[in-house]
Amino acid sequence: MPADTSAEDPNRAILAAWRAESARLVGALTRMTREVELAEDLAQDALVAALEQWPTTGVPDNPGAWLMTTAKRRGIDHFRRADVLRRRIDDLGRAAGGQEQAMPDLDDQVDHIEDDVLRLIFLTCHPALTAESRAALTLRLVGGLTTAEIARGFLTTEATMGQRISRAKKTLSAVRAEFELPTGQERISRLDDVMAVIYLIFTEGHTATSGPDWMRPELADEAMRLARMLATLAPDEPEVLGLLALLELQGSRMPARIDESGLPVLLEAQDRTRWDQLMIRRGMTALQRAESLAAGGTPVGRYFLQASIAAQHARAARPEDTDWRRIAWLYDVLAQAAPGPIVEVNRAVAHGRAFGPDAGLAVLDAVPAGSPGDTPLVPSVRGDLLERAGLHRAASEAFTAAAARSRNESERALLLGRAQACSMRVEK
Repeated sequence: MPADTSAEDPNRAILAAWRAESARLVGALTRMTREVELAEDLAQDALVAALEQWPTTGVPDNPGAWLMTTAKRRGIDHFRRADVLRRRIDDLGRAAGGQEQAMPDLDDQVDHIEDDVLRLIFLTCHPALTAESRAALTLRLVGGLTTAEIARGFLTTEATMGQRISRAKKTLSAVRAEFELPTGQERISRLDDVMAVIYLIFTEGHTATSGPDWMRPELADEAMRLARMLATLAPDEPEVLGLLALLELQGSRMPARIDESGLPVLLEAQDRTRWDQLMIRRGMTALQRAESLAAGGTPVGRYFLQASIAAQHARAARPEDTDWRRIAWLYDVLAQAAPGPIVEVNRAVAHGRAFGPDAGLAVLDAVPAGSPGDTPLVPSVRGDLLERAGLHRAASEAFTAAAARSRNESERALLLGRAQACSMRVEK
């Protein structure tokens, strides 16, 4: 008897099931077929079947198992048509004598599910792919997003994103990427790539590099979901927990990062009662777990340190309660552990708040010219420090220069507004 759909919209149920199960589905099928492109095609076939059947037959009691069973049946049909080795048919379900009711469902794969998803995450972050391709393929295969959704998130056309994803899958085939968890140093380096991709996705969602909107919440939300998944699959990796803590703590501020008109609101002006307390608790819990592992001798790195910095903001009920000296010290440690121009610019902000704008400007002046690229980051921070030092004319010029570099309309408007406010102070 079909499941009762009176209280459930089949299309919503299909979307929810796909988002929840697609990574497990594609992961299991990749393990069975050893072909990521074929695995995704089979999963997509199962999704199409659900779209065709569920509105009529009703939502099954176990949507994930239904999708898995359907995908396996399509896989068996594919291999039979291609006349490949019987061994592959056996791997897909050992359906003897055409009795497809004997096909194992998702519950029979319980011993493989977590490994399959983790393998899939490592596969989508293969070093043969560019960072952009890794992000797109991760969102597609692990996140379950459509090509159109990914294209919207990165402000490109669906056709362009489709080509990027297709090239990425072909690259994996060309290099004969193994669907096995890497070991030793390769696993460590690949895990760094996985975390970097998730953080890249979150960063683009948290503060968009271009377009009309200050944020792209759907990307940030998906990155947080991926980080939670990774932390579930690798619960004893302090850096994974640090990444999760960082995303939860930074993500908790997103409701307060725009005002009623959709305009950006900087950290010190935010209404902290709008920060998401559940996300803060989750972030703190992940950070505490990472701290306990670090206390046992497990090394930590950039994500743990950045999460520790974010925690200082989360603990401050008011902006003036922020322990900027502690934050400055943490940035000093981060600069040693993961040196780079972006860290130095943020360290300048921290030193400017902790020890005065001149201290911040001294750190900023040491950042190599041209770093970190043609972005508004350096001139915007310089403008902020100059404004705090009372040098309003120079601050206005810095904010104007920053606005000229920004490709985000909301950010540009914010910077021009700060430039104008400084100019008005000069005129007075």
